[in-house]
Amino acid sequence: MNNSDFLEKFFARGNSYWLTRFVILRLLGFVYAIAFLVAARQLVPLIGHRGLTPADFYLSSIHAELGSRTEGMLHLPALFWFGCTDLGISIFAWVGFALSLIVLGGYANAVLLAVLWGMYMSIVHIGQIWYGYGWEIQLLETGFLSIFLCPMLDGRPFPNSRPPILVFWLFRWLGFRIMVGAGLIKLRGDECWSDLTCMYYHYETQPIPNPISRYLHFLPQWFHKLEVLWNHFVELIVPWFSFGPRQARHFAGVLLVIFQVILIISGNLSFLNYLTIIPFLACFDDTFLRHVLPKTLVKRAEEAAARSHSSRVNNGIAVALSILVAWLSVAPVLNLVGGRQLMNYSFDPLDLVNTYGAFGTVGRERDEIIFEGTEDAVITGETKWREYEFVAKPGDPNRRPAFIAPYQPRIDWQIWFAAMASPGDYPWTFHFVWKLLHNDPDTLSLLANNPFPDKPPHYIRARLYRYRFASLGEKGWWRRELISEWLPALSTDNQELRRLMGAMHWYDYLDLD
Repeated sequence: MNNSDFLEKFFARGNSYWLTRFVILRLLGFVYAIAFLVAARQLVPLIGHRGLTPADFYLSSIHAELGSRTEGMLHLPALFWFGCTDLGISIFAWVGFALSLIVLGGYANAVLLAVLWGMYMSIVHIGQIWYGYGWEIQLLETGFLSIFLCPMLDGRPFPNSRPPILVFWLFRWLGFRIMVGAGLIKLRGDECWSDLTCMYYHYETQPIPNPISRYLHFLPQWFHKLEVLWNHFVELIVPWFSFGPRQARHFAGVLLVIFQVILIISGNLSFLNYLTIIPFLACFDDTFLRHVLPKTLVKRAEEAAARSHSSRVNNGIAVALSILVAWLSVAPVLNLVGGRQLMNYSFDPLDLVNTYGAFGTVGRERDEIIFEGTEDAVITGETKWREYEFVAKPGDPNRRPAFIAPYQPRIDWQIWFAAMASPGDYPWTFHFVWKLLHNDPDTLSLLANNPFPDKPPHYIRARLYRYRFASLGEKGWWRRELISEWLPALSTDNQELRRLMGAMHWYDYLDLD
């Protein structure tokens, strides 16, 4: 067999992945829809002109530092360099949501997917701390690869163009890096992954537990140790089989998907686990999926395979993409094998090939910041404080934890991080307090309640509590004890608060009189 015949036979294998492409794109459409919905509902309060960390000021500071908008765009590619208004941000996110629904509905081509990728990259790059999570760059890498699964213009679920086999190999490579990166960072980051005790704490201390988390927390310790062994097996051993022959790939794909489903059930990790399933679907071909998908869909895939044709142009593009990914993979691979592994890090401005990881360290205790307000003009021992409740993070010990994933309340996550540090490490919390002191409607839209509906509170304070799951059978969901003051009582006439606002250059965004 000459080289030409070998390549033709190799590329022809793509004809066995019609159902795989269909499922990958539908799940991608779902994840994009959730991601853009989160943006549409939260971007303006978080990074709008009067948001907690204004994006227009952020872009202006980059512009000033680099000297020109062109340099800024090269350093931080984003469409918002051409304009960043609250209305524009909102329309932008809702358009992204609408386009995502088209993909979810079964219609996608390279142009549409490229638009979605560029739009979401623009959001991530101005999102600052609110978009500093590993799944943001993971969605960008996944979305970029998906562009090359489709014809340029034909958006039908089963077009004439044959699925490109090389792109499925690139998805497996993405899945491999995600899992092995997560496995290695655990062994390197926290000794509890080595002594098999991490799951003693994880369900209680994870960012946003759900109701099932409490029941899992109280399982026997021998079971938690088995969970850690299972975790190491799936993250460090199973991914290697995704490059093997068909039966090995199917075996790996089933275990990897099940692993993510378990994570979905056990906590609220945003859309991370839904997104992570996508590259694992590339382990399956139509011989597997035909047994689990509707017969009408299987028939359409068979008809598409019968009429499909090979395209030298598409094959050439897939080869060029593979070369690009191989070149950009050098830095992530060196990071994986190096002694100082970075977690969730991008090595190029477009976030094309990244390194990943999760839960490199596991907290042993759960501390929560509780924001409280009072209408009293003078604080005394009799002052009554009312608590602000957030959408999902623990607050009222009697309130049941939420089922909220794949949706992500981003301020809840950031307060989980802030509870491990001081207010000076999270200066936006002072801006948050200022907003609460003014009953700012945008900021309040991020919360579950407003205990001061008639007029703003006179003072806001924040206290640090230690939370523990209530034992099974006890009334309520949490037990908590006061640890310390996190922020002292602050009012609008507090000069130190006003000075800090000025130091953070928020005068342009606040009515400081």
